[in-house]
Amino acid sequence: MEPTRTSSTPRAPLAGAPSDEELIARVCWREEPALGAIYDRYHRLIFTIALRIVGDRDLAEEVVQDVFQAVWLSAGSFQPNGSLSAWLVGITRHRAIDATRSRRFRARAREDMLDDDRLVGVAAADASADGLLLRAVVRAALAELPASQRQAIELGYYGGLTHAEIATRLGEPVGTIKSRMRMGLMKLRELLKAEE
Repeated sequence: MEPTRTSSTPRAPLAGAPSDEELIARVCWREEPALGAIYDRYHRLIFTIALRIVGDRDLAEEVVQDVFQAVWLSAGSFQPNGSLSAWLVGITRHRAIDATRSRRFRARAREDMLDDDRLVGVAAADASADGLLLRAVVRAALAELPASQRQAIELGYYGGLTHAEIATRLGEPVGTIKSRMRMGLMKLRELLKAEE
């Protein structure tokens, strides 16, 4: 699904083609071809907006997929008298900002991990047990997570993979991977707080 570099404006419905309102109503009824028609009509616009916000083609494509997954899951929240394109732009903006924040968080986590590795090396060289103890506590907390959450976190934070790469490797939807990571990190935070 490589977006082309043509105009980013949505295509007007062809004569006799269903209106936006009719298509979104069909999505509410779980008609997949209606979602496909909305995708055909708006994916270039959504990709262009996502790309402007995230600045990375691969991440923008991931945002497009997230947007259409959100449309499928929450089509019922669309206001019938509203503009479908404005609703889609709003979803795109929020998803793209979330993706940018997530990328920054991963970059900071990798930097922190590198700093932690240096600190652990210095601590080991100085025979300091604090660094080794912290590492052991984190490993123990990770071991308490459900396997699916632990695997997603390890691939993301230790393997440096994106949500899309993890989803591809595990054969799962990107949304599932994001949920597993979010739930796993929340549980990990609780476990580490209990150790303090």
